Amino acid sequence: MQATAQVSAHEQSSRSTPAMDTQTTQLRGVSALRLSVLTDETTSPERQRDANRRAAAALGFDLADREAVDLGVSASKTTPFQRSGLGAWLKRPDDFDALFFWRFDRAVRRMEDMHELAKWAREHRKVIVFAEGPGGRLVLDFRNPLDPMAELMVTLFAFAAQMEAQAIKERVNGAMAAIRMMPLRWRGSRPPYGYISVPLEGGGSTLVLDTEPDEKTGPAPVAVIERIIRDLKAGKMLNAIAMELNGEGIPCPRDYWNLKKGRKPGGKSGGQGESFDKERFLWKGGMIRELLTSERLLGWKMHNNKPVRDSEGRPVLASTEQVLTREEFDGIAKLLEETKKEVWRNSTWERRDTNALLTRVAKCEGCGQNMHRHRRSAGSKSTSKTSTYRCGAHMNGIKCPRPATLKMEWCEEYAEREFLRIAGSIQVKKVVETPGYDPAPEIAATLAEFEEHQRQEGRQKSNAARQAWQKRADALDARLAELEARPKIEPRREVIETGRTYADEWHEADTRGKRQMLRDAGAVLVVRRAKSRGGWRYLDESRVSFYMTGDIDPSVEELTAIERVETVELSAAA
Repeated sequence: MQATAQVSAHEQSSRSTPAMDTQTTQLRGVSALRLSVLTDETTSPERQRDANRRAAAALGFDLADREAVDLGVSASKTTPFQRSGLGAWLKRPDDFDALFFWRFDRAVRRMEDMHELAKWAREHRKVIVFAEGPGGRLVLDFRNPLDPMAELMVTLFAFAAQMEAQAIKERVNGAMAAIRMMPLRWRGSRPPYGYISVPLEGGGSTLVLDTEPDEKTGPAPVAVIERIIRDLKAGKMLNAIAMELNGEGIPCPRDYWNLKKGRKPGGKSGGQGESFDKERFLWKGGMIRELLTSERLLGWKMHNNKPVRDSEGRPVLASTEQVLTREEFDGIAKLLEETKKEVWRNSTWERRDTNALLTRVAKCEGCGQNMHRHRRSAGSKSTSKTSTYRCGAHMNGIKCPRPATLKMEWCEEYAEREFLRIAGSIQVKKVVETPGYDPAPEIAATLAEFEEHQRQEGRQKSNAARQAWQKRADALDARLAELEARPKIEPRREVIETGRTYADEWHEADTRGKRQMLRDAGAVLVVRRAKSRGGWRYLDESRVSFYMTGDIDPSVEELTAIERVETVELSAAA
């Protein structure tokens, strides 16, 4: 069989390939393919594969099916050893004799990376072949440790590759910076969730709202965002919303883009050297918070998570369409902040599978703490299997002077009866809120950006840098003045009757829905400690009282106010 003896390190073209010696086994090669950006129209992988095969055939190497494929991988950001395809082969040096690359930049873009690769090749006595290049084919033979020419050639070519990569980076960054300042022009990368890129007449692209559902990707992103906001306003926590989205198989923003481009969901996750594959990425509470608080929903262009601003300090728009208006955006931000404080202050977390109707409704009269459902465990000494509501003071490290316990069935029946007695005949009203406008949130955000910029004052060494710094400072100052001149517009509320009563809603709701109705109404069931051991056959109604503090109806407010006073007097007398 045909094989190589020693390949010259100075070879620059296939015409100068030295004659091959005959050996008993043919040397084995690995065809390494790499591409920074992978698209559906990409032809480069096949071109690289074909060039490597032709070079291997000319040099007498056998490639068989040995390939190291790294598509969508940047050589400027990863070393050969960090890439999943090539890195796996480099860990098994006994399985091959040579590496084949199409061109030098398919292997490395930095001198230090080429130095490490050459060091590895010298230690393991390997040949590195670049199938094509400015001077033709280049073959570097590291099997002779006394030959310094291969390493010299590597250093020279690595320097050239690094300079080329730096020039490309500067050109791309310059072009991207110019496009960022162009209103309504999108640079062609992945658009923000809620938008889709469409071509513009005359070239380039812009963003429009992504409102069309698709069989591959599921609901439209705008519809998903609107659903999240409705759930948030209905009192759901971010993590609960995320769990529901995941349970329904709605793809998160990253998976949505993969599906939109015809790729599989999921992918690599984790840091360098610790990455692992996921079949799909999941919604998380933090992800939803980040989505709803990003000015991208306003149609603004963002760079490094900061608004891109023009010379007057105004945000540069990526689209004429907005997922949210400024008023809606500020309202969501306020709601998220209030929800966060409420969760921290009242410990509102609860089990999603609980069927306890009075969670955070039943209160112990002795200490005012929430009462919790208690079920007898299988190993309990008590023979009773009755579920109860118990004072939860001990769970918060508080000692209750008169801890109360009452049968769960009695508590819930009494609360239901009283709620329907007081509010059952009242018509359910829908409140439609028209958001106002308050420039204060944007003023605060712009001021924070201005103050951060001011901290860089005096650090500029060149006149050009000082002028650029001053230009941005003036722009931010102008924007602040513009925002301060805008009037504040108060929000408006309109109450619309639905034609349904609270009793109608109650009888159609499940336990969770009923519990939410009680909470929305500000319902409180106060439970007092029993005065004696009796009263196990029926509810002693002197031990309980029920009132509501929510905004349901003026007549209900008056009635519950009277009953609450009576409750306080009864408690004092006891």
